[in-house]
Amino acid sequence: MTVPSRPRFGRVRAGTVGVFALVLCLMLAGGSPSPALRSPAFLIAGMRDLPSAPSGRPWTPAPVTAAGLRMVAGTDGQQFVLHTASGAQTFLPGVDLGDTTPGHVPGDPSISAAQYRAWFAAMGQLGIRVVRIYTVHRPAFYAQLAEYNRANPDRPLYLMQGVALPNDAYIARKNLYDKQVTRAFAAELSDAAKAISGDLDTSDGAWDTDVTPWLAGWIIGTEFDPYALKVSDRRNRDAKPVSGRYFRSTEGANPTERWLAARMNELARYQAARGLSEPIAFVNWPTTDPLRHPQEPLPQEDLYQLDANHVAPTENWPAGTFASYHAFPYYPDFLQREPDLRNGDPYAAYLNALHEHHATMPTMITEFGVPSSLGSAHSGPLGRDQGEHSEAEAMRIDGELLREIKEEGMAGGFLFEWADEWYRLAWNTITHQDASRRQLWHDPLTNEQHFGLLATDPGPLGESSTLLDTDGAWPARQVRATIDESYLHLDIKLGNSPPGSLQIGFDVLPSLTGTPMPGSADRRPDAVFALNLIGQTGQAYVRDQLDPLPLDADVPDAQRGPAPPGWRPFELLTDPAKPIQLQNAGLLRSGDFDTDSLALWHLDKDHLTVRVPWALLAFADPSSREIGVPRSGKLTFQTSPGVRVSFVASGTDQAVGQVTWNIWTVPGYTERIKSGASQFRDAALSVTGG
Repeated sequence: MTVPSRPRFGRVRAGTVGVFALVLCLMLAGGSPSPALRSPAFLIAGMRDLPSAPSGRPWTPAPVTAAGLRMVAGTDGQQFVLHTASGAQTFLPGVDLGDTTPGHVPGDPSISAAQYRAWFAAMGQLGIRVVRIYTVHRPAFYAQLAEYNRANPDRPLYLMQGVALPNDAYIARKNLYDKQVTRAFAAELSDAAKAISGDLDTSDGAWDTDVTPWLAGWIIGTEFDPYALKVSDRRNRDAKPVSGRYFRSTEGANPTERWLAARMNELARYQAARGLSEPIAFVNWPTTDPLRHPQEPLPQEDLYQLDANHVAPTENWPAGTFASYHAFPYYPDFLQREPDLRNGDPYAAYLNALHEHHATMPTMITEFGVPSSLGSAHSGPLGRDQGEHSEAEAMRIDGELLREIKEEGMAGGFLFEWADEWYRLAWNTITHQDASRRQLWHDPLTNEQHFGLLATDPGPLGESSTLLDTDGAWPARQVRATIDESYLHLDIKLGNSPPGSLQIGFDVLPSLTGTPMPGSADRRPDAVFALNLIGQTGQAYVRDQLDPLPLDADVPDAQRGPAPPGWRPFELLTDPAKPIQLQNAGLLRSGDFDTDSLALWHLDKDHLTVRVPWALLAFADPSSREIGVPRSGKLTFQTSPGVRVSFVASGTDQAVGQVTWNIWTVPGYTERIKSGASQFRDAALSVTGG
């Protein structure tokens, strides 16, 4: 997802952190490790479950020279050509890498050299051949990439370097040609060209590693806002066509395309001065694609057309250009509404339409994938939704999508993304959260935080506490609680003759009053988990005073799920267009936590384990114990003293105890390859022949 982040319908731990669960001495395949890699290296948890990557054809770079410039990669019609010792590689399986770790936001560097080292080894093991970054990373990225590639000459990781606009000033000013906007982006382009060549020295550090031997290309810009571009083009309708030495705008190019042609020419000039030429593209996405979608219900999704065909390389830039798209299978709505896309596989049909439109250049899908999150933000054809996938299911779909991208003639597919990032927002949960502290906890309901191949699992916060330990008590005789950055965990030993159903009440704001817990005359909690222990089903409810859904849409009662008076099932908005669509995010799935990442409870004889996402308890920020209380269409915050837990079964009320914790500002986490990642690995190897 391009930095800075933005909502997509359908997408601080300081210092050294112990992020890897397994430490082994790793001899990297494909060559003798350099001295820097002989010392014990970190192997991410889950990697040993994957078989060794087959050798296959070597991907050693074999650059060629054209027009006096050295090229590692180039374009030939609709084909992208990576020049290797074994011949041309024409399809690039890649992954997008952000620049944050849990507890941090973009622009707050936090990735260590050890992490980069372990990540690159893991990427190679997973069949990934290109790592795409959105902006210049810290010097350690380039140093570790070069070290890895020298140690693995036959299986290097190629780089697709991005250059993002440093901010959204063009949106505020509705003018891409604003002098400050243009100058700021020009400075980013200049710094990026210096960084990848190893000659950038700033107050933030020294970039002294040359990675151009493995530079496959550039993707500049961002997912542009269609409203801002529409106004900007009107203001700059008289902007002159661009006729640069390396890039030019074609006849029919709009002002934005001319502006991009000028920026691409500047970048090409920097590279040509170093004797280099690489394919250069700009970011695009379905919202501003060059195709028309008359059945799209949301005006902004077909408001503006941006076309890579209108920016052309000259004969002085032999590496050429390509079309780059962030394209996901669940959004926009035209994927489900356009007559030409509805039959069969709409995503494949859309890819085919892009391929046909760009008849003279390669097309790459540089973001794709589905998230392994409990919460969803949009329904997609063929079950490819924006969330509500287990890890194994998400990995299977990601593998299917990569194969499909290859089959439809694309030149590459870059999975979004490498690692789950906690700071990310989703359009249908952002109004429920304290935005200033989102990076300090990991929300299972915010789908955008769960796209990674690498899970960044929350770490325990303190020791477990005993809430109840009384022999003969019923319905529970023992309850222990722990918390982490995602869940409140309950470990419950049921009493003799366990009940067939159990209602777990959670009181987070004792000042709230209202309807008692269903089946109880006394307990008045603020959220309830109603579990059918025999039928293995469950549902989460929230007191109507804390229901966040009205913050997002005025949903008629008839469209809400059933609930006792004074309560609501926990639901998320997945489509605001009529008819409104909702996800029952409070549907409590039973299963083994180790094999089903969506499971929230598990019963083994008299042993019941439950994990409760903070959002289902109305927390806007658990790190500061803030409860989100909707008032007059806005979210207000009240501090919770903790979570008081109670049970109801067969008319019996049982007060259990209160879970309390200290406010945290530094989260902990561990890293783990997600379950089912071998399915994506197999797809990555299959699209390149191993």
